[in-house]
Amino acid sequence: MPKRISDQSAQPAAKHAPTHAPDAALKPAPQQAPLEGGPAASTEAQFKKLVEVISRSQLNYRELIDSLDHAVFTISLEGEIRVANRRFVEILDVSFQDLIGHRLDEFIAVPTTAEALRGRDAFLQKGHWAGRISIQLKKDPRRRFYDCWLQALTDENQVTSISGWVRDVTSQHESEIRFTELFESLREGIFFTTPEGSLLDANPALVRMLGYESKEELKKLNFREMYADPAQRDALVHQVIYQGAVQDVDVIYRRKDGSLIHCLASGFAIRDTFGRTIRMQGTLVDITERIEIEARLHQEQEFVRRLVASFPDVIAVMDFEGRFTFVSPRVEDILGHPAQELVGKLLSEQIHRDELPQVRDAFAKLTSGRAANAQFEYRTKHADGSWRYMRASASPLYDAAGNINGVVASARDVTESKATEKQNLQKEKLAAMGEMMSGVAHELNNPLTAILGVSDLLRERAPDDATRRQTEIILKQARRAAVIVQNLLAYARPSALARKKMRPEEALQAAIDQQRAALSQKNVSIELAPSPGRLMLEADPKLLHQVFVNLIVNAEQAISSRGERGTLRISIERADGRIGFVFADDGPGIAPENIGKIFDPFFTTKRPGGGTGLGLAICTAIIKEHGGSMEVQSIPGKGAEFLVWLPEFIEEISVPPLAVRPAVAAPAGSGALRGHSVYVVDDEESIREIVQEGLSARGMTVEGASSSEEALPHLAAHSYDFVLCDFNLPGMNGEEFFKRIQPRAGTPTPKFVFMSGALLDSATLAHFTEKGASVLQKPFHIAALATLLTGLLQPQTVATK
Repeated sequence: MPKRISDQSAQPAAKHAPTHAPDAALKPAPQQAPLEGGPAASTEAQFKKLVEVISRSQLNYRELIDSLDHAVFTISLEGEIRVANRRFVEILDVSFQDLIGHRLDEFIAVPTTAEALRGRDAFLQKGHWAGRISIQLKKDPRRRFYDCWLQALTDENQVTSISGWVRDVTSQHESEIRFTELFESLREGIFFTTPEGSLLDANPALVRMLGYESKEELKKLNFREMYADPAQRDALVHQVIYQGAVQDVDVIYRRKDGSLIHCLASGFAIRDTFGRTIRMQGTLVDITERIEIEARLHQEQEFVRRLVASFPDVIAVMDFEGRFTFVSPRVEDILGHPAQELVGKLLSEQIHRDELPQVRDAFAKLTSGRAANAQFEYRTKHADGSWRYMRASASPLYDAAGNINGVVASARDVTESKATEKQNLQKEKLAAMGEMMSGVAHELNNPLTAILGVSDLLRERAPDDATRRQTEIILKQARRAAVIVQNLLAYARPSALARKKMRPEEALQAAIDQQRAALSQKNVSIELAPSPGRLMLEADPKLLHQVFVNLIVNAEQAISSRGERGTLRISIERADGRIGFVFADDGPGIAPENIGKIFDPFFTTKRPGGGTGLGLAICTAIIKEHGGSMEVQSIPGKGAEFLVWLPEFIEEISVPPLAVRPAVAAPAGSGALRGHSVYVVDDEESIREIVQEGLSARGMTVEGASSSEEALPHLAAHSYDFVLCDFNLPGMNGEEFFKRIQPRAGTPTPKFVFMSGALLDSATLAHFTEKGASVLQKPFHIAALATLLTGLLQPQTVATK
C-alpha cells in the first residue's frame, strides 16, 4: 500500500511540480557570498550539504515510485494532478509537462467530473476507498477496468488532496466476465464450498439439479445435507484435502423433494499461501438418466442372454468371411464344443464337404442382399467324431446404418428326427413288405409241404443209391426253402415274447454248445471270457438263443471265407444299467461302404444262394423288442465286433444305505510337479492366490509379482522352472516382458506360459510356440494348468533318461 504523502512534504515553490521536475527546483535561492573565513562561510557549506542530502532522497523516492507497476498519483480536491509516476503517464499517453498541473477530466471521458463528484462527500467522510472502476480515455474509446485505491491527505485535519494508485485489470476483468457467463450457462452443476460445508456459490444448473428455487435458498443449507449418505462427503473432503482432487466419483444426492439423483462428482482444493484448504470447487454431472438407461439395457441384455441360452437351437453370428463372432452356449450341449472354442473359426471348416457348395451359395446370397432368408440342412462333426444333421435358418445382419455386416443363423439338431423319419419310412416299407411276405409265405407253405412229403417217399422207395442221393438234394433244398419262409414270417410278424429271468451266460452257453462242433470243423475256436459278477436279465430264451446262434454262424462264415483258422472271442460287459454281449472275430471285417447297411433287410454280401439277408434284420427286431440295441464296429482286414445291449434286471431290495466316507484324491499332477518352482506375474491378486494355492497343493514352490517391472529384478537374481505371465499386463505387457527375460549364457531357461483372457489368433500362437512359450486360455481350471505344466516337463524327463 503506498505511503501517505502530505502536501507539507513539498516546498511551496515546487508544490505542483512533477516527480521528474528539474533538480534546480529543489535548490535554494542565490545569496551574497560571505566573507572568507567568517561564520557565514561555515553556514553556507552546511546548507549546501543539506540540499544535497534532500536532493538525493527525492531522487531515490522518484525512482521508487517510477519503478512501481501501479500508476501512482496525487490530485487536488478539484481534480488537478499534482504528482504522478511514469506508469500513470503511460496510461494517459501524455508527457509529464502536459500532465502535471492539468485537471483529470482533460484526459478522461468517463466517468465525468459530475459523476466523480457525486461520491466525493462519502469518500471524504470515510477517508479512503478501494474498488474497481471503469474508465474511458478521451484518446482511446475502449472501456478499460482498473483496480483502484484512494486515500485522503490532510493538513491540520483538513483534507487538502487525494493520493492513490490504479492497476489495469481489463484482461482479468474480461476473463472473469467470460468465466461468469460460462459459470451461469453450463449444464453441469458447479459449486464452491468450505471444507465445513458452507455453500459459497453455485451456478443455476446446480440449483435446478437439486430442485431448489434459487441460489439463496440453497445457500442457507449445509452442503453436507445434500448427500444421501453424509459420511460419503466427509470421505471426499478428506480425500480432497490430502490428495488435492477427486475425479468422477459416483455420488448420490438428495433433492429438495426427497428424490435421489446419481451424479459424477469431481473437485479440487483451493489453498491459501500456507497450504491450508480454504474452499473447494466442484462439478456435478447428473447421470441418473444414464444409469436408468444402463439398467434397462442390462435388463434387456440379460433377457436376451437368457433367451439365447434357453433357446433349444444354436444361435450363431458370422461376419462377411463366414467366421463365427458369436455362438450361443447351447452348442456345447448339441455338438460337445464349448462356444468360445468356435468363435473365430470359419463355418466352412465345420461343414461336411458334400454340403459345402450349398451352404456357400446360401451365404453369398444373404451377404449380397439377394436373399432375405435361407433354409438349408448340413452335416457337422460332433466333438466325439460323429456327424450330426443340422437344419439352419439364416438371415442378413444389419448395422446401425442399415448396411449388411454379417449373417445371423439358428441351427437345430435334427439327427434324431431324421433317424426317426428314416425309421418310420423303414417301418412303413417293412409293414408293407411284411404283409406281402406273409401272403407269399402262406402260399409257399402248401407246395413246400407237398414237395417235402413226396421227396420222403421217393427217398424211401429209391431203387438205387443214385436216386436216393438226388432225393436228398431235393429234401435239403426244400428244407432251406422252408427256413426262408419261416424267417420271412418271423420278420413280418414277430412272435410274442415269453420273458423269464435268466443269467446272461445261460443263453450264451447254449448257443455256443449248439455251434461248437460246426465251428471246430471249420477250424474256428471260441474264447469265452468270465462273466463280471452275478448278472440277471429278463428275456425270451428261445429268441435270444436265435440271435446268438445267428451271430456265431455269421462269424464262422466270415472267418471261413478266408480259408484260414480263426478265433471268435465272446465276452459279457456291464455299463450304465445294461448288459452287453460282445462277439469279436478276426475275419476280414466289413467294408466301410457296407457297415451302415448290414442291418437292412435283404442286404447280404454272400454269394447268390448263400443267404437271404434277413438274419441280422431279424436279430435287430428281436433285440429291440427286448428294449435293447445292436451295434457294430469293424476295421477292414482285422475283423468285426458286434455288441448286443440288453437292460439289466435288478431286484428291488430295500437295503439300508451305507455310510461311505469320500476318498480324498490327490490333485492331478502332484507327483510330477512336486519340488518344482514357478513364478507368477499377474496384476490380478486373486489369480495369483488361486494359482499359488492350487500349485502349492501339488508340491510346487510358488512366488509372484503384480507387474513386469517388479518381476524383472527378482528374476534376474532367482531361477525358476516355470514363469506364468498374464499376456495383457499394464505397463510393460507380457510379450515385452517375455523378450526381456530371455536367459543369458549359462543361466537355466524357465518354461514360459502366457495366461491370456483374450483369444489369440493362430499366427500369434504359432509365433510364441516357435519362441518356446505356451499359451493357456483364461478361464482355466487348476487341473488343466497342472496338466500343462506336467506336459512341459516331459521333454526334460525324456532327456534326463
